[in-house]
Amino acid sequence: MVHDEWMFAGDEKKGQSLLGPYERRFIDAVIPKVPSPIMSQHLTALTALWSAGTVLFGWLATRDLAWLHAMSIMVIGQWLTDSLDGSLGKFRRQGLVRWGFFADHILDLLFAGSVVIAYSFLVEAAWLQFLFLVLLLVTCATMATSFLSFAATNQFQIAYYGLGPTEIRIGYVALNTVVAFVGTEVFSWGVPVVVGVNIVAFAVLATQTSRNLWAIDYEANVDNAPR
Repeated sequence: MVHDEWMFAGDEKKGQSLLGPYERRFIDAVIPKVPSPIMSQHLTALTALWSAGTVLFGWLATRDLAWLHAMSIMVIGQWLTDSLDGSLGKFRRQGLVRWGFFADHILDLLFAGSVVIAYSFLVEAAWLQFLFLVLLLVTCATMATSFLSFAATNQFQIAYYGLGPTEIRIGYVALNTVVAFVGTEVFSWGVPVVVGVNIVAFAVLATQTSRNLWAIDYEANVDNAPR
């Protein structure tokens, strides 16, 4: 049995992405039009399908890069269902707040991993395959940092410096389009850059989170110290 000693805030995201306001207007307009048999858990579960499709089309792209466009459809589908599921649950008053938070974000992690795996199929050089393993690790660690920070502060932040999941998905679609037309040569310099940027971003996020939690603990100790 859950005791609400504090109000769960997993459904209240902190931080605003560049496209957040426009995305919010789109969601608010679409939610009332979702057919009544479709519930929030159905939309959440679809991320498993989008993830499987992403890996499949990444593998098929090793034979024909045009399959990357199908992978982009998976990315767009995941954006749509992931954007709507929480708001639909609130609109329908389903009350699946904690379950929704867990299921939504464990599947988001699965999807992020599936994207990295799909791209790794497209390189043959051992050093690039190694970099994709590093990217997979850093991606998981970055998402874990966000989840662990929420567990400690009850504030859930997924957008940083104006960049959030929607902007990242747009990057996937743009990359798929470029690679489909110009070939995989871009990975020889693009992958090291992406890995480097992600490592720096993770280091900054982990450091900031650590300092924030340290300050919270310090202030709590000061406030509780005997006088």
